[in-house]
Amino acid sequence: MTRFITRRTALLSAAATASLALTLPGRVLAATTHDIQMLNKHPEDRKLRQVFFPRISVIEAGDSVRFLATDKGHNAQSADDMIPEGAEPFRGRINEEIEVTFDTPGFYGFQCQPHYAVGMVGLIVVRGEGMMDNLEAAKAARHRGKARAVWGDIWAEVDGMDLSA
Repeated sequence: MTRFITRRTALLSAAATASLALTLPGRVLAATTHDIQMLNKHPEDRKLRQVFFPRISVIEAGDSVRFLATDKGHNAQSADDMIPEGAEPFRGRINEEIEVTFDTPGFYGFQCQPHYAVGMVGLIVVRGEGMMDNLEAAKAARHRGKARAVWGDIWAEVDGMDLSA
């Protein structure tokens, strides 16, 4: 049996699709998943050990980050005192991938629990209204070991970034 689509049916279908698209928030339609690898060695500087790559990610509210267990022995979890108010902390298991959706704009510190003291930390910047609200609190969080120096490097890099767009 052959079915023909009339011009009227095609126009009604197109109008319904356009109407649905206009009622959904733009970020729902364009949400992106970003990957961060958990590594024993940095892929570009082999002298750097126990790293997230990239260590800084700038994303939009509604985007997700997938922490990939590329090398064994790592996890990804939010860092204490380094997430926006109202945001949910996250904690992945050792050797397991975790995907987190970031709906609240702001600065999210994260770390590998077993390798925190050797500086395996990173930052996700979620753009959107209120993004800067927790910046000073995140910068003021206290760290120990090599993590303290790595956070100093991360904040210096963030200070040089244009986050307005």
